[in-house]
Parts: sequence; C-alpha cells; structure tokens
Amino acid sequence: MAEFASDTLDQSSSSAPVKYKVVFLGDQSVGKTSIILRFMHDTFDSQYQATIGIDFLSKTMMVDDKMVRLQLWDTAGQERFKSLIPSYIQDSSFAIVCFDITSKASFENVKTWVEDARNIRGDDVSIIVVGNKIDLADQREVYTEEGSKLALELGVEFIEVSAKAGINIKALFKTLASNLPGNDTPASNEATQNAKKEETLKLNEDNKEDVKKGGCC
Repeated sequence: MAEFASDTLDQSSSSAPVKYKVVFLGDQSVGKTSIILRFMHDTFDSQYQATIGIDFLSKTMMVDDKMVRLQLWDTAGQERFKSLIPSYIQDSSFAIVCFDITSKASFENVKTWVEDARNIRGDDVSIIVVGNKIDLADQREVYTEEGSKLALELGVEFIEVSAKAGINIKALFKTLASNLPGNDTPASNEATQNAKKEETLKLNEDNKEDVKKGGCC
C-alpha cells in the first residue's frame, strides 16, 4: 500500500510533481469542506460558511518515491450550483462522494453523485464514498453496513470519517493514494478497514506545502 513520506519536500528536485485532480461531491452540509480543511490544516470550524460555487486548494507531498500534487476541488452542494459541477468533474482523477451519516436523504443521493461522475469520466475516475460525522453516532440514520453494501453495488471504495474529531481522515487519503494511476497496489475495502486502524501514517505537514484557495459565484 502507498505510504506518505514524512520528510520535507526536496525543493531542489528537478522533477515536477505529478498532478491529480480530486473533486469532492455531495449534498449541502455533509462536510466536504470540513474534510478538506482537516486534511490540509488539521483544523475544524463549526461556524464555517457554506461553499459558494467552487473552492480550490492543493497540497504537494511524497507518496512512496513519487512527488504528487493533489488538487482538491470543493464543490457547493446547493441545487443552484449544480450546473457548475460537471465542468469540474472533467479531467478529474478522483471523485470523493460524501454523505452525512445523520442524514438518510444525503445517503440516498450518493448513487446519483456517483453516476454523475461516471457519466462524465467513465472508467477514468476512481471513486471513494465517504460517510462523515461518525462522531454523532447517537444521531446516526445510515449504518456502516448500508454504506458498505452500496459501495459494493457501485464498485467503489467506502470509508467512514469524522472531520470534527479527525477520525480516519488520514486513512481516507491513504486509500486515495493507493489508487493513484500507476500504483500497482490498489486498496481493497479490506485494506481500507486496516488503514483505519493504523496510527503510524505520516503526512508531510511542512510549511512548504503549496496551498491555494479561491472561489467563484
């Protein structure tokens, strides 16, 4: 399975990072922005503002012996912005389809989001379905077995996380790294479950990471 390097990036390297576009899809308020910010900065803001249009951030890191740049595209879940989303799915390597485990309605829309990605990218996009907010277990409306069953039916990866508590965020991106084009050891659902238990995953969190943020209306 792919490993993130803990070393700081070698700025003297002449090799340009390989870029991978990752688009986050899902209904409004399922936590797409929170997942990205937890991964990027290890922070959580309970007072975040809903994404307007599209936000973009990127992070450069070493995966195995290859320098990669993940371009994270955070899409708005509101109905009025859905017409923008297909253009951002174009050329994406990954689609992270998120739902809220305390919202059955958001889970019921997962299949549509997956179909949207595949209608545009076909087999050229890897998809991970993410159930967020497992810190709210007492409010759960979607159980792990349901998520796993749907993922199996759709032929995609599945993992549950908590952006608020920081649970399984590293495991999510480790699963993503394991499915990078050219990686010969794609993660299975079993591997994903094992990744959840690993506490030794080391990310490059140095201050030289490339971070950009923008938006459109």
